[in-house]
Amino acid sequence: MTNNVNDFKARLTQAGITLNEPITPAQLQTPWFVRALQAFSGWLAALFLLGFIAMGVVFVAESPAASLGSGLVMIGAAYGLFRKARSDVLEHLALAVSLAGQLLIAWAAVAFWSESAYPFWSLLGWSLLALQSVLAVVMPSLVHRTFSAFSASLALYMALAVNAMAPVVSGIVMLALTMLWLNEFRWPGRIRDVHAWSYGLLIGLLVMQGVAHIGQSFAFWFDAQNTNVFAWSGPWLNAVLVALSLVLLLFYTLPHPKIHWGLYLSPIGLLLISFYAPGVGQGLMVLLLGFAMSHRLVMGLGVFSLLMGVGSYYYWLDATLLTKALTLLILGGVLLALRWALRKWLASLKPTTKGVADEE
Repeated sequence: MTNNVNDFKARLTQAGITLNEPITPAQLQTPWFVRALQAFSGWLAALFLLGFIAMGVVFVAESPAASLGSGLVMIGAAYGLFRKARSDVLEHLALAVSLAGQLLIAWAAVAFWSESAYPFWSLLGWSLLALQSVLAVVMPSLVHRTFSAFSASLALYMALAVNAMAPVVSGIVMLALTMLWLNEFRWPGRIRDVHAWSYGLLIGLLVMQGVAHIGQSFAFWFDAQNTNVFAWSGPWLNAVLVALSLVLLLFYTLPHPKIHWGLYLSPIGLLLISFYAPGVGQGLMVLLLGFAMSHRLVMGLGVFSLLMGVGSYYYWLDATLLTKALTLLILGGVLLALRWALRKWLASLKPTTKGVADEE
C-alpha cells in the first residue's frame, strides 16, 4: 500500500502537480466529555467567585449607578478573559462573569425605567436589545455571540409585545436569519460569527414558537395593551416578512432563466399559510432554508418547528375530533395521490431526456 502511494505521488510530481503536505501533524481534538467537564468546572469556579464578590458588595444592588458601573466592569473583565482564554474552563468562567454583569446592568435599567411614564417593559426591552446587539458583535466568543443573539430576539419580543405587536417578531427574526445564512460567504473572515448569530436567532425563534405552542404568549407576561391601532396588522406583517424571506431564498438559490412559473406563486401560498398557521409557515421556511444550504442541523430544526406548528394548529383548531380526523384523512389521501402523480410524471420524462442525449 505504501509503495502504491509513493508511486502515485511520484507520478503527480512528474506531471507538475505539487503536494502541500502539513509540516506539523494535526492536533488531536479534545473529547466531548472532557470539554463538558471543563465547562462544568468553569461554571462552578464562576459561581464561587461571584458568590464571594456578592457577599462583600451587597450595597451594589441598592444603587442603580453602582449596579451599572459594576456590570460594565464585569463585562470588560469578561472581554479580557475571552481574549486570553485558551481553555474551556476560562471561556466558561468569562461567560458566567459576563452574564452576571448583564444582570447587574438589567437591574440598573429596571430601577431607572420603573419611574418613567412610558411602558416599562417596552423601554426595558429596547435597552436590553441594544446591549445584546453590541455584545453579539463585540465579544470574541462564539458561545457568547450565540447567547447574545438569542437574548436579543427575546428582548425584541419584550419591546414589541407591550403594544400587541409580538407576532411581527417571528417574521423579523426569520428575515434576519435568512439574510445571514444566504450571505455567510460574503465575509470569509466572519463565517463562524455568522453561524453563531444564526444559531442564536434560530433558537430564539423556536423558543417563541414553543411558548405559543403551550397556549400562552410572552405578551401575557408583559401586560400587552391591545388598544394599539396597528395591533391588527401584526399577523399580516409577520406573514409578509416570512413570504419575503422565501422570495430572497428563491432569488439567491435558483437560476432565474429556468424558474418555473409555479414558483412565483409559492410566496403567496406561504403568506396565506403563515397568516392562518404561523408555526407551519415558519417551520416550512426554516426547512427550505436548511435544504437550500444542505445544512442537516437547520433541516432537523425546521422539521421540528414544522411538526410543532402542525400540532399547535391541530390542537387549537375550533372543530370536533371527527372533523379533524376526516381532514387528516383527506389530506393524507391528497398527498399520496400527489406523490403517485409526481412519480408517473418524472418517469415519463426519463425516456425523453435519454432520447435528447442520444441525438446529441
